[in-house]
Amino acid sequence: MEEISVYMFLGFLESGKTQFIQETLEDPRMENGERTMLLVCEEGEVEYSPEKFAVQNVAVVTLESAEELTMENLEALTKKHKVQRVVVEYNGTWLLQQFFDAMPESWVINQIMTFFDATTFLNYNANMRQLVFDKIQMTQMVVFNRFKGEFDKMDFHKVVRGISRRPDIVYEYLGGKPEFDEIEDPMPFDKTAPIIEIADRDFAWFYRDMAENTAEYVGKTVRFKGMAAVSRKVPKGYIVLGRHIMTCCEADIAYDGFAVKLNDLVKGVQTRDWLTVTAKIKIEYNSAYQSEGPVFIAEKAERAEPPEEVVVTYY
Repeated sequence: MEEISVYMFLGFLESGKTQFIQETLEDPRMENGERTMLLVCEEGEVEYSPEKFAVQNVAVVTLESAEELTMENLEALTKKHKVQRVVVEYNGTWLLQQFFDAMPESWVINQIMTFFDATTFLNYNANMRQLVFDKIQMTQMVVFNRFKGEFDKMDFHKVVRGISRRPDIVYEYLGGKPEFDEIEDPMPFDKTAPIIEIADRDFAWFYRDMAENTAEYVGKTVRFKGMAAVSRKVPKGYIVLGRHIMTCCEADIAYDGFAVKLNDLVKGVQTRDWLTVTAKIKIEYNSAYQSEGPVFIAEKAERAEPPEEVVVTYY
């Protein structure tokens, strides 16, 4: 089956998606002979001008409601327009998973970009955090349009990095001048210390960095506090030690932790007991992961009081 590249442009209404797509399709460098479908999932004040497209054979298709976002409908549109490339202006109030569930098997995501109006972004994030999170979690670039000199970049940077460390961040000022975000993101703990101390509030960052950069921790010693989980699925002598992490909102709070070999340093540990553990990290198979993963070999362990904030976040 021939793969069809999909380019997605995310963001809320009037965030600058339409203008960017219009300018992209006016660029002669985008003309490669592929029959393109522009799938418009919301209509704002700015309308497309297909007569200005440098890209030929563009079929502009508008979905009036989320009910039209089905695999059957998208497959029918693919056949009808003999599509070889898809450009999507996605509705800011629709969750990404709905699109992924409706994608035909031949469609392959090539690029995702997210646009926000900088003048309203912080308000959106305060009141519609789940939708903001949804539009950033998988994107490769975040563009803040209508950025003003008096805005503090750190306010915007922290929101994005609290969701993902992967995307590039671009601030586009009112005059049209773009500026890339160059703010460094050091971890809130010293990864070079003889014992890496993880403060209670920083466990979420530690958990994410362990997942993304596991090799950097192999052989190192870490001290952190966590809540125990005891299960028959975990080998004898081991527990899972972790925290409840809120990634986006209360609805997605989940317990995440690591396999810890206690070495009989603490007896009678039960689920929901709190421990502070100092341990060396190895990579080996453990049934807690059902695969290889980071296993913490305890050198010191003691019972502890729950932290002030039982649930931790990235922001």
